[in-house]
Amino acid sequence: MKRIIITGATGMIGGIVLRESLNSKEVKSVTSLVRQSSGFSHPKLTEIVHQDFMDLSSVSQYFRNQDVAYYCLGVYTGQVPDDEFKKITVDYTRVFADLVYQNNPKMTFCFLSGAGADPKEASKMSFARYKGMAENYLIGKSFGQLYILRPSYIYPVEPRPEPNFSYRLMRKLYPLLKLIYPNGAITSEELATAIFNLGFAENGSGTTVLENTDIKQLH
Repeated sequence: MKRIIITGATGMIGGIVLRESLNSKEVKSVTSLVRQSSGFSHPKLTEIVHQDFMDLSSVSQYFRNQDVAYYCLGVYTGQVPDDEFKKITVDYTRVFADLVYQNNPKMTFCFLSGAGADPKEASKMSFARYKGMAENYLIGKSFGQLYILRPSYIYPVEPRPEPNFSYRLMRKLYPLLKLIYPNGAITSEELATAIFNLGFAENGSGTTVLENTDIKQLH
């Protein structure tokens, strides 16, 4: 049975990954690192409320003896200033990865990235450049298994307030997009199920970068 640590569990994708983890008979325990309490409880769940994701030293004991890490934390482009966006996308990832690697170097790490992430870190688009930075840092850690997922547009199965006009428009256009370009989008359920399943994949060590088409084949 696996011991899981997850961050981003109060978000759209992380919440579904958390649900899958708690419902799975293959999971022994789940540690969820959040900035605000979810108000949710479960016998398998230990929820750690911590404000400063740049310094996790005071909660480091919860990172010990973990088998799988699901990193689903993120923020939408335009929601915060660029320097804050970089801190959340790159620095939070770095601090979290350092601590889990220090305690569990052979673990499986599943990272929610995004389509267009630039491994050359040269893109003029902040999202692509910063996601590329985060990916490269994780690759350099040499986890037992590392899975980087790059979904395209994620269609929210559960209704939610959309973060901006673009997402409101994409939600309305999703039926057409799915018909014309079926590999150009993925549902939140498909993506989260694929992320969860990768935590239990037994196909050797190394890095696997999964684009949207690859992810849709895993759910």
